[in-house]
Amino acid sequence: MSFELPTGYVMGLIGANGAGKTTTIRCLLGMRGIDTGEIELLGHRVPGPVALRQEVGVVLDHAYLVGDWRLAEVERTLRPFYSRWDGARYRQLLQDFGLDLRAKVKDLSRGMAMKLMIAVALSHRARLLVFDEPTSGLDPVARDELVGIIGDFLLDEGHSVLFSTHITSDLDRVGDYVTLIHDGRIVRSGPKDEILAAYRVVRGGPEELSGLVGVELIGLRRTPTGAEALVRTEEAGLLGGGVLAEAPTLEEIAVHIGSPSMKPPAKRNGRHGVVA
Repeated sequence: MSFELPTGYVMGLIGANGAGKTTTIRCLLGMRGIDTGEIELLGHRVPGPVALRQEVGVVLDHAYLVGDWRLAEVERTLRPFYSRWDGARYRQLLQDFGLDLRAKVKDLSRGMAMKLMIAVALSHRARLLVFDEPTSGLDPVARDELVGIIGDFLLDEGHSVLFSTHITSDLDRVGDYVTLIHDGRIVRSGPKDEILAAYRVVRGGPEELSGLVGVELIGLRRTPTGAEALVRTEEAGLLGGGVLAEAPTLEEIAVHIGSPSMKPPAKRNGRHGVVA
């Protein structure tokens, strides 16, 4: 796989469960080795210097802190690991997020635990935030708050966000780039608008999407009354007049590419990933 996230932008890493999003992030963070290729993170080859950890904030889909710690203890425990830890910022973020320093980690709701992880990431002045399925199981209000937090973080043009999710609506408002991953390989990566423009959703009768020449039907679904698939935009003109072709949503692209009928992309050599 190969992709690149420019400085100052949000990239959504989209794929079905098991597609390889978490594995990719683990490789990017140096938590898992790679067999071939290279990874460059904020100008350093991975694994990079210890100081590189200062620059990266990680927000997982679960709290990884000791459940019996109070939020004040979280700061006392983590502060020695970060040379740029800002205690005043940590306490201000907790106040902004409605979190009590006396609360225990295990007593936080899912949304509150996510906010705590974000507060930790922002308190050591990270330049890159890496989210791994942070909104799974969150209510709409908490997800909307997360979008606002990311927007505030990106007010600094030197900041970037890599956002792994299978909930594509999270990226409709905040995503700049999209990387589609299926079966452990990159299907397509680039600006979100280019990804949306590259495909069309086509619908037709039960027999209208059959026997086509020069058209790849991605994630074809058939019912007794019709058929639906994703096609590349340049191939949409080869379809018959009875087929309806429409601009897709990110969700429709993700659903069809994540379909079990989708053929894995061809293998290729090259750089594994670059996050600037």
